[in-house]
Amino acid sequence: MIFGLILASTASAAEPRVSPELQADWDTRQAQATAMQLEGSKRLAEAQKLLDESEVACHKKFIVNSCLIDARKLFNQSRNDARQQENEGKAIERQIKKEQLNESDRQREAMVPQKEITLQQREAETSALRQEAAAEKSATEADKARRAEEGAKRKAADAERVAKKRADHEAKVAAKKEAAARKAAAN
Repeated sequence: MIFGLILASTASAAEPRVSPELQADWDTRQAQATAMQLEGSKRLAEAQKLLDESEVACHKKFIVNSCLIDARKLFNQSRNDARQQENEGKAIERQIKKEQLNESDRQREAMVPQKEITLQQREAETSALRQEAAAEKSATEADKARRAEEGAKRKAADAERVAKKRADHEAKVAAKKEAAARKAAAN
């Protein structure tokens, strides 16, 4: 019982969206239910104790069976009253839990439109971020393609320049060889 009370108060403390008046009402009724259950348990224990004492006393009397029957009737009446009180306390607890569940459901239903709006905003933000990332990726790819093209042109120009230098060099070498061959032939 006490654990249930602690659990209920912990659950209500974790959910601050409940109005203070409603929470105070639940707490008051919960305390009343707990008190009723404790009182019922106490009355039941007292009835059992009284029955035990009556049975001992009845065995000392002349009409034992009649005394035991009367003691048993008194015990049954006390026990029924105590159980009824405990059950009323449990009924109050069940009603409180039902109200708390209904309030939780109501709050959850009230939050649905807000959650949908938030979800739509997140979807829009995500879509915008994806478009921005796609645009950035295309710009990066275009920049890479431009750089690759420039590199290819530079490489082609370098190759052409190297080929021209080589051709010029070979022409000079060939001219020097020819000049050296002429000079050697002239000598």
